[in-house]
Amino acid sequence: MPQYTSPEVVVQRQLDAYNAKNLEAWLSTYAPDAKQFELGGALLADGLAQIRARAVARFQEPHLHAQLIRRETFGNVVIDHEDITRNFPEGPGRAELVCVYVVEKGLIQSASFAMGPQTLFKA
Repeated sequence: MPQYTSPEVVVQRQLDAYNAKNLEAWLSTYAPDAKQFELGGALLADGLAQIRARAVARFQEPHLHAQLIRRETFGNVVIDHEDITRNFPEGPGRAELVCVYVVEKGLIQSASFAMGPQTLFKA
């Protein structure tokens, strides 16, 4: 029987790769058939090709960073509450984000996101 990394370790590896802007390392935490959703519904990406397409421009953002506020793990489900910094279309700023990850066999199978209001940095 194969040994898999704990869901919390997988999600931390994903967060570390995100903050390092290492797209390939970040994608390596997702299953080939992974899906990303808005929390509560809408499909954002289906499979690694679509997940990559959504992330390419984001990983080029100069202000990209996610600070973990709190993490809860329930079996194979990991819930992160983060304070993120991004380059939004309106300009650089921050927002709180809730991420719900389902991890199976050492890879993220699905990720669902809910973003709070954006606060733009003052010029």
